[in-house]
Amino acid sequence: MSTPTSASSMTTSRGGALAAPDSLQSPQGRTTIADGVVQKIAGLAAREVAGVHALGGGTARALGSLRERIPGASQSTGQGVAVEVGETQAAIDLDMVTEYGVSIAEVARAVRRNVIDTVEGMTGLQVTEVNVSVNDIHLPTDDAQDAPEPARVQ
Repeated sequence: MSTPTSASSMTTSRGGALAAPDSLQSPQGRTTIADGVVQKIAGLAAREVAGVHALGGGTARALGSLRERIPGASQSTGQGVAVEVGETQAAIDLDMVTEYGVSIAEVARAVRRNVIDTVEGMTGLQVTEVNVSVNDIHLPTDDAQDAPEPARVQ
């Protein structure tokens, strides 16, 4: 959870916008957050938004479906997510597939808002930008094509 801060306790960043005081560096020590951590958080936050079918481009999704078939392998939560993490800021790029019939602009806005709120809330990093790239639309007929064929023998 975030706590409200007054304008007097905020500092001005390079771009002139107000930013919260640095919560990752203190006299007691520094906290560093790995790119993979931010990547997972952003991926999970993006998938929470209604209208997002999947993350990643066609090749990444194909490799992900192969990985799911390997016993013991887990789904990559960072698929379709690229991040750059600095000492106090992060920039995030998302590749995603939306459901047919939803407003892509509204879904992108909701994804951006949820990713920023979640990453900033969990890490204390300031998210400077979230770039959303919609590279496909999932059609209801796609589910029928994705269904596995029944076994020929039992």
